[in-house]
Amino acid sequence: MKRIQRGRGLALAASVAGLGLVLTACSDGGDGGGGGGDEAAATFDCADYEQYGVLEGKTVSVYTSIVDPEAQEQEASYEPFEECTGAEIEYEGSREFEAQLPVRLEAGNPPDIAYIPQPGFLRSLVEDFPDAVQAAPQSVIDNANEYYTEGWVEYGTVDGTLYATPLGANVKSFVWYSPSAFEENGYEVPTTWQELLDLTDQMVEDNPDIKPWCAGIESGDATGWPATDWLEDVVLRTAGPEVYDQWVNHEIPFDDPQIVEALDAVGGILKNEDYVNGGLGDVASIASAPWNEAGNGIPDGTCFLHRAANFYQANWDEGLEVAEDGDVYAFYLPGESEDDKPLLGGGEFVTAFSDREEVQAFHAYLSSPQWANAKAEVTGQGWISANSGLDRELLQSPIDQLSFDLLTDETYTFRFDGSDQMPGSVGAGSFWREMVSWISPGQDSQTTLSNIEASWPSS
Repeated sequence: MKRIQRGRGLALAASVAGLGLVLTACSDGGDGGGGGGDEAAATFDCADYEQYGVLEGKTVSVYTSIVDPEAQEQEASYEPFEECTGAEIEYEGSREFEAQLPVRLEAGNPPDIAYIPQPGFLRSLVEDFPDAVQAAPQSVIDNANEYYTEGWVEYGTVDGTLYATPLGANVKSFVWYSPSAFEENGYEVPTTWQELLDLTDQMVEDNPDIKPWCAGIESGDATGWPATDWLEDVVLRTAGPEVYDQWVNHEIPFDDPQIVEALDAVGGILKNEDYVNGGLGDVASIASAPWNEAGNGIPDGTCFLHRAANFYQANWDEGLEVAEDGDVYAFYLPGESEDDKPLLGGGEFVTAFSDREEVQAFHAYLSSPQWANAKAEVTGQGWISANSGLDRELLQSPIDQLSFDLLTDETYTFRFDGSDQMPGSVGAGSFWREMVSWISPGQDSQTTLSNIEASWPSS
């Protein structure tokens, strides 16, 4: 099969080999005869792919920011579709994706499919290239409505038309902790925001030599982004989802009093010398502490809590068990009450730039449980989908399973990462920079938010 990126990597060998057994059973006729073939056919059956048609000799190009090693898992997940339909998927991953996709569209050289990392980017593409971005066909619309919550469908919709469907997803509303440290100290996982604050105070009282929280927002050229997640999560909890939407869409000023109140609430934790920065220093150390290392104080015993997304699990030292009774785990960052369940997250969206039969078929596959399950089978940990048809037992990490449960639970109010929806000069510019200044040298909340408001591009 022709691909721009090749290779499978040893980490994928076992899972891809298992998938290959299934494909062999399918391509040989898959009549159910024979021991090992029976087991394989029960897992995978080409009859399930007849809906996509016979696409022998046809090619679909995919352009994305997902590069190796994750690209290897992406390509492996396409193999059932390729084997059963005869289509070939040409995969191209690029770190320059966001800059180059508009260039390609302007030049009349679009990919067939692209994975858009932000709803705001999708909207700008629809506005700037209305003839290039294709509305989803009915098969994709049906999958979206059946397998995704209303919020996820809305993020792929522009002016009432569905253009994009979710691919991968993540959950950011998590607090990491040590289950054994909680048990030793008699701590319970909090179920409300006030319980979280009360627990923090109890930790200060019980353990004067251990700071409750550890945090770090250093991330190279993207330094500051973890602090934006903090603010977004707290805006959802103190001001609510409607105000959050108004803020993200600049229908209210960036420095609206409700947002100032939320940032002050974040400061109640991150700027409190009694609460931070476990094992790393004072408040100012948050600005220079690497985000991917800041949680190390939990297994080291120098802090109890670290707010970070489900994908933070990739940063724990090898050998640490991530489980409810393991070395580290995470609990949902609680809302104002037990009935208040805002959920912050992110993900990518599948968008088509061609209405050819094979492109529509592949888009339908990517929006289906078939693809979500195929992807889970070739992924070790750190990947989830908001597709309710995903078999959660295929997710190998307990935190991935918990994330999937939250994403597909209609009682939680999901909102996409706010900075990812804002103009790039703000969401990946002034917002990051000003949050660093807020931490160190300690700029006040009003000044911080007013500076970001002043940077918002005029329409």
